[in-house]
Amino acid sequence: MNTPWDSDRPVERAPIGMLGALLIVVRAVLLVIVVFGGLVVLLALRVIERPLCGQDRPVTPWITQMVCKAAFVIMGIKRQVIGVPMQHRGAVVANHSSWLDIFTLNANQRVYFVSKSEVAAWPGIGWLARATGTVFIERNPKRARDQTEVFQQRLLHNHRLLFFPEGTSTDGQQVLAFKTTLFQAFMSADLRDKIWVQPVTVVYHPPNGADARLYGWWGDMNFGSHLLATLSVWRQGKVVTSYLPPLRVADFATRKDLALACEAEVRKAHAQIGRP
Repeated sequence: MNTPWDSDRPVERAPIGMLGALLIVVRAVLLVIVVFGGLVVLLALRVIERPLCGQDRPVTPWITQMVCKAAFVIMGIKRQVIGVPMQHRGAVVANHSSWLDIFTLNANQRVYFVSKSEVAAWPGIGWLARATGTVFIERNPKRARDQTEVFQQRLLHNHRLLFFPEGTSTDGQQVLAFKTTLFQAFMSADLRDKIWVQPVTVVYHPPNGADARLYGWWGDMNFGSHLLATLSVWRQGKVVTSYLPPLRVADFATRKDLALACEAEVRKAHAQIGRP
């Protein structure tokens, strides 16, 4: 039985035994080596890439992509991709149900995430976000014009920006209404005829018999505890990512029309691939 996405009912998990504890240690060590080792390589290459290419990043996103693919191998979570990531200039929007989404979407495509400014100060995650070119935004209407200009600059440099229009993560069992604010940047005269937006649906299937919300991370859940619980699972499930047909921004009159069209596509695919 599903519960509301913000339910306080704990996810049902098997107790972590000796095997689970061993898996945590082995997987955690390997993840640290791969993730932070990749970060060191990325930063070293960026020293060369930045003066030669400026804001363009022809090489370092491949490091991010390889690290994220390796992370799933280490965790034992299978990946399935439906559809094709777009080649058009533009943005990607997806539903959001877990910290795993960052690895999932980076593994499949070269993208740059849009995140709230607070994330930049988070230990570990903030460093990774800044190094991989994340665009940080402030929840301040006075900064809206400046942030729109940053969006435009990055998009015109062929950076595919990715954001989560739901505005929060859920338990993964449904899709929330899309907020329209960030879609406004695409409607400017300099961009609307040049870019596309691709809706993407991400669904996590737990191992047989496990709680359907196993991989969901929402509300006030502690990241560290959720990470360790995820690493402790011996027979993992899989993540299915569906890349839906890109939408041409110029075909929509307003940001709300564009957001509703993206939401409808994500919901439809979620209903289809959400069934085991």
